Amino acid sequence: MNSKYLVIMIIALLGGAFFYFDLGHFLSLDFLKSSQAELAELVNDRPLVSGLAFFGVYIAVTALSLPGAAIMTLAAGAIFGIAWGLLIVSFASTIGATLAMLVSRFVLRDQVMKSFGGKLKAIDEGIEKDGAFYLFTLRLVPAFPFFAINLLMGLTKLSVPVFFLVSQIGMLPGTLVFINAGTQLAQIESLQGILSPALIGSFILLGLFPLIAKKIVDYVKATKILRAYPKPKSFDRDVIVIGAGSGGLVASLIAATVKAKVTLIEKDKMGGDCLNTGCVPSKSIIRSAKLMADMKRGQDLGLKTMIPDFEFSDIMERVQRIIKTIEPHDSVERFEGLGVDVEQGFGKILSPYSVEVNGKVLTTRNIIIATGARPFVPPIKNIEKIDYLTSDNLWDIREQPNRLVILGGGPIGTELTQAFARMGSDVTQVEALPAILNREDPEISQMMSEKLKSEGVNVLVDTMATGVEIVGENKFLIVESKGETSKLGFDELIVAVGRKANVTGFGLEELGVEIARQGTAVVDEYLRTNYPNIYAIGDVAGPYQFTHTASHMAWFATVNALFGSFKKFKVDYRVVPWATFTSPEVARVGINETEAEASGIEYEIATYDVSDLDRALADEEAFGLVKVITPKGKDKILGVTIVADHAGDLISEYVLAMKHGLGLKKIMGTIHIYPTLAEMNKFAASEWAKSHKPEWALNIAEKYHEMRRG
Repeated sequence: MNSKYLVIMIIALLGGAFFYFDLGHFLSLDFLKSSQAELAELVNDRPLVSGLAFFGVYIAVTALSLPGAAIMTLAAGAIFGIAWGLLIVSFASTIGATLAMLVSRFVLRDQVMKSFGGKLKAIDEGIEKDGAFYLFTLRLVPAFPFFAINLLMGLTKLSVPVFFLVSQIGMLPGTLVFINAGTQLAQIESLQGILSPALIGSFILLGLFPLIAKKIVDYVKATKILRAYPKPKSFDRDVIVIGAGSGGLVASLIAATVKAKVTLIEKDKMGGDCLNTGCVPSKSIIRSAKLMADMKRGQDLGLKTMIPDFEFSDIMERVQRIIKTIEPHDSVERFEGLGVDVEQGFGKILSPYSVEVNGKVLTTRNIIIATGARPFVPPIKNIEKIDYLTSDNLWDIREQPNRLVILGGGPIGTELTQAFARMGSDVTQVEALPAILNREDPEISQMMSEKLKSEGVNVLVDTMATGVEIVGENKFLIVESKGETSKLGFDELIVAVGRKANVTGFGLEELGVEIARQGTAVVDEYLRTNYPNIYAIGDVAGPYQFTHTASHMAWFATVNALFGSFKKFKVDYRVVPWATFTSPEVARVGINETEAEASGIEYEIATYDVSDLDRALADEEAFGLVKVITPKGKDKILGVTIVADHAGDLISEYVLAMKHGLGLKKIMGTIHIYPTLAEMNKFAASEWAKSHKPEWALNIAEKYHEMRRG
């Protein structure tokens, strides 16, 4: 028999026996008062046996969540006195509560995780951080049923020692009140008499103490860390933003919009990485490469075979032209026209209240760090002996590499791999992990790997780059795979294995701003660093390194910096979409199947094959899928992956639905224009509906129609 069912059966039998044999009448106030003399005499005759028996029964009552613990606490005071009664009950109640919590964890947690894994994960994170405070508060207030607290805490990951210790301390004041009342048992007419409204109110105020204490601790910590820096009597600025990438631009614009005095500092180019070396140039080259790929398959569209006639340098000049076209959107002139004071120069944080730039020191109430990240270059032997490329300097080359090795199988590496292969370079992609795009489900990664291979890319996974070798004019990348070493000849090497946050060189080290193990600035849920008036957003803080999340974070940081004394807002990462701009694109929001399994969630999958879509067939883009994760039996959307042409645009319908709690039924009931790619979203919802059609209702309908036909 399953051990969980055995535990449930034992509890049910014990609980059933308690009520069947009416054992509850022994735990009533009337019985206690009428038997007080006999019980006291028994304790006098056999104190040790009586104490141990009482201790065991109390544990059993508490562990089984049976009614009567309050009466037993009174009895302890009446027959054992305050000192011994408090000792017995305080430990018995804590042991019983811990057993009840463990039973709840053993019997219920797995099932609850399957149904509510996502929500429980967020609760667990909160419990891990502040669980002791909240449990202490609940234990101090007798108005909350203790058995319910025991069961609920069993569903979390709160450690058993913490639960035991906090419960022992937290229940002590209430226990003492009942024990003391028990010594005056003859005067007690009801339990309500013990807990008067005034006494409950006192407990509630006492229960709020940990929360108030936490606020006080936070205030003391903030005061302590700021004490070393003299606070100016007045400030030049309300906020200074360091870094004019997407996060910094949005933060400064929001501040200016609400009429705050804001200075934006940028040491290099306005627009940051996204405009100058990231999103814009990469999407520009991807577009040119896609046209070349379309031309090469012109026969699929009824055309004669076409061979692209191009100069690589012209494509790279086009990339620069697109950057220059977009530059005015992020320019100094535009932002100064919107009320932002822009300083182009190196900003150095001198204190939590002052920043030096261009030879002057500006005082400020708040600082927002938006310094972004830079390409990470792994410690590969001899790599410094070659002029390797990264997303920073790739856009300066004007001669197309014949043999190109791209190190990295993430979104950046995969996008560049496909683009250069389509332009005619002989491309080898090297990934140390077992799959490219490893954050996606295995079949998605495999699908994209096969797509790249079909376009001539040599995709190497489970392959570690260990060194660079130069022999005369020839360059080789040394790689290891499954214990074997080999050499890959190349003309150019692009390193695209990730990005490293920019946290050094501008004052954070001197201030002692806390940096996480992964190299990002540590921020709380309000995006504050360990300095309460210094915030960090975007790539420099993580956890996501996307342009759109940097902009999202900018709103929270700016509003909290300017108006946090009235109301603070926790940054919301519940619905974060992203896309890899390959052909087809891979877009995702929420969890995928791999993450659902890891979280123990009971889930279902609704999948629609894009090869069936009319518009995709007409466009000769009938390749890909829509994969929707839902809880078992429900149409709530937990996550979506789309592999299709324009997937990055198509995912927005699901982002909106998840953000506002709309299910697949709502999407299925929405009119989509025919013929469009967006219909795939509706058809994916229809796939879910097909698997949940009410067979019983359809059987009734069939019989109804038979009857109508006669």
